[in-house]
Amino acid sequence: MAWFQRLSSLYDLVRPVLDVAILAFLLYKAYELLVKTQAVQLVKGAAFLALVYGIAFFFRLTTLQWILTIIGPGLVIAIAIVFQPELRKIIIRLGQGEFFRPDTKPHIGQLEAVVTAAEILSRQRRGMLVVFPRRINIRNIIDTGTRMNAEISSSLIVTVFEFDGPLHDGAMIVQNGKIAAAGCFLPLSEQQDIRKSFGTRHRASLGMSEQSDAVILVVSEETGAISLAYDARLYYDLSSIEVTRKLKELLDKGSRKAEPGRISLEGAVLEENKDVFVEQ
Repeated sequence: MAWFQRLSSLYDLVRPVLDVAILAFLLYKAYELLVKTQAVQLVKGAAFLALVYGIAFFFRLTTLQWILTIIGPGLVIAIAIVFQPELRKIIIRLGQGEFFRPDTKPHIGQLEAVVTAAEILSRQRRGMLVVFPRRINIRNIIDTGTRMNAEISSSLIVTVFEFDGPLHDGAMIVQNGKIAAAGCFLPLSEQQDIRKSFGTRHRASLGMSEQSDAVILVVSEETGAISLAYDARLYYDLSSIEVTRKLKELLDKGSRKAEPGRISLEGAVLEENKDVFVEQ
């Protein structure tokens, strides 16, 4: 029994540290989840209301307390309705998230093969849509297409997207260093201020980046511009060097966010901390 008592005493010492560590991890993941789903506004609104109620309680403002108590349930319902898309995304991410799954990313040679294919298709004005999953499982997206489990090569990618075959209009999924599937259907973006000249591919790339932490490479069929979408933002008309560097950085760091940038082209500008292009 002595060893059990020593073990219990040791656990009593470790328990507070373990308790705080697990709580800190959960808070960090919750913050990361909220930021990626752009639901920070919901938290700010709830914090503001809590602050107002705290002030009313502390200073004994009975009328304000009474009003907040009356409208409180209605505000909760209103928030649930207004932020329904964001709440749905949070629930989806909680169901799909695999926080402890080890990252399996393509190596630099495979990334260069994808970017080379993008350059070829860009010159030919052929559309392309390639998804690089990170930590969130997108098996439901893979199941919408044709499984390939093929080695990554620029010639194969060009073959899929160059001609009007059955897999041409869908998205290709690159996962675990291989082409997992092609012809996959992506969710379209729910953002309302997307530039009207953007087609379905750009809207699908944004939609995928809103509902997962994947990085999406898209080539415009109209302009040949090569773009990246991630963290609910679209970075339009990047050079092949920028695309390769950014893909390597994002896939290496997992959830690390890129610095907000500014890219302009033909009267459009991607402003700092903006999700999509806006007209000048």
